[in-house]
Amino acid sequence: MMRRWVFTPGRLAVTLLLSSATVSTSAWAVASAELSTTQSYLYGRFEARIRFAPGDGIVSSFFLWKNGSEQAGAFWNELDFEKVAADCHMTTNARYGNPSANHSQTNALTVDICGSYHDYRFEWTPTYIAWSVDEQEFRRDTGATATAFSQNATAGMQFHFNVWPGNSTFGGNFNASILPVHEYIIWVQYSSFANGTFTPVWKEEFDAGTLPSGWTLGNFASPFNLSTHSPANVSFVNGIAVLSVSADNATGAPGVPPADPSATTGAGGAPASGAGGTAGGGGAGGGNNGSGGATATGAGGSGGPSGGAGGSAAGSGGATGSSGQGGATGSTSGSGGQTSTGTGGGAGSGETTNPSSGAGCACNLSPAAGCGSLVLPLALVLLFGFERRRRS
Repeated sequence: MMRRWVFTPGRLAVTLLLSSATVSTSAWAVASAELSTTQSYLYGRFEARIRFAPGDGIVSSFFLWKNGSEQAGAFWNELDFEKVAADCHMTTNARYGNPSANHSQTNALTVDICGSYHDYRFEWTPTYIAWSVDEQEFRRDTGATATAFSQNATAGMQFHFNVWPGNSTFGGNFNASILPVHEYIIWVQYSSFANGTFTPVWKEEFDAGTLPSGWTLGNFASPFNLSTHSPANVSFVNGIAVLSVSADNATGAPGVPPADPSATTGAGGAPASGAGGTAGGGGAGGGNNGSGGATATGAGGSGGPSGGAGGSAAGSGGATGSSGQGGATGSTSGSGGQTSTGTGGGAGSGETTNPSSGAGCACNLSPAAGCGSLVLPLALVLLFGFERRRRS
C-alpha cells in the first residue's frame, strides 16, 4: 500500500487516500517548491513583496492556510493570491467550508505581476477580509465569508508561498520546455490587529542566506500530481527568497534574482540646516573720557550638510566713551551655510563730542543724548541773563 495525495484546484492536498496503484512517473518529472511559516497568526495584515513566476500553466501563489484543513471532517480555511496562465493574470480566492467551496474572482490588475515586484496584502479582521496590491485594495469580503474565518480559524493561519505546474482546468497549458521559472520574494511581514489598529510584529527579509528560523519547506506532491515540492528548489540569494519550478534533475539552480528597484534606490534624506551661532554681546562702554568697549563678534554657526543657514553675524558694538571707537561691522558665515553678514555694532555715546571718535555723539537737544545735559543749563543761564537785562 502506498500513500497518495489527491488534490483539487485551489491549493494543496484535499484528501489523503490509500491506494494500491503506483504513482505515475509524471508526478516526479518536475520539481516545484513551497515555503511556509511554522506558526499560525490570528487576525492582522499578512504582507509580502513578490514577483510571481511567469509561464503558461505555472501557478505562482501567496496564500494563508489553516493547518489541518485537509483532514477528513475538518472545516477548510484558505485565502489566496494566485497567478495563473500565460498572460500572468491574478485570481483571488476565499476557500472555506465542510466540504470546502471556492469563492474565486479573476482580478484585472493594472500592474505587471510577473515582470516587476509589488506589495501584496491580506487584511484579516473579525468583520472583513481584504486583498490589496501596492496598498490599493481591490477586493473585500464581509458577512458570511468573514464569519466563516472568525469562527473556524480561531487558531490562526500560516503564511504559504508555492509555485507548481497546473493544467488546463487551472493554471493553463503547462509545457516543461519553459523551465526553469522562479517566484521571487523580497520580504514578508506580519502586523497584529486589535481594537481597530494594526501593529507591526515582525518582518523577514531573508538576509541570512539560509532558511530562517520559524520557516519550513514542502517535500510533497503538488496539486494535480504533476510535480513534487523539493526543498532544493527554495534558495536565498542576495536577500531574496527564490522558489523554482525545474526539471527533476536540475534542482537548486535559482540563478541571479532580478533586483528590486525600490530596494536599490533609497529616498534622499531631508536637507539639514545648521543652526547659526548666537551673536556676541557688546563690550561695556567707558566712563567720562573713557576708552570705548571692545566690539564683540559672534561666531557663525556650523552649516548643515546640505547648506544650512549661516550663523548670526557680529554682535552689537560696545558703548563708546569719549574718543571711543564704534563697533566694527562683523561678517561671519556658517560652515556650509549661506554667508550671513552681521550688522555693525552701534557707536558708543561719549560724554563730549569728539569728531575724531569712531562715531561720536553729535550733540542734540534730546534729553536722552549723552551731551544733552549741557544744553538745558546753558539755555537757562542765557534766558535768565536776557530777562534781567530786559528789565533793567
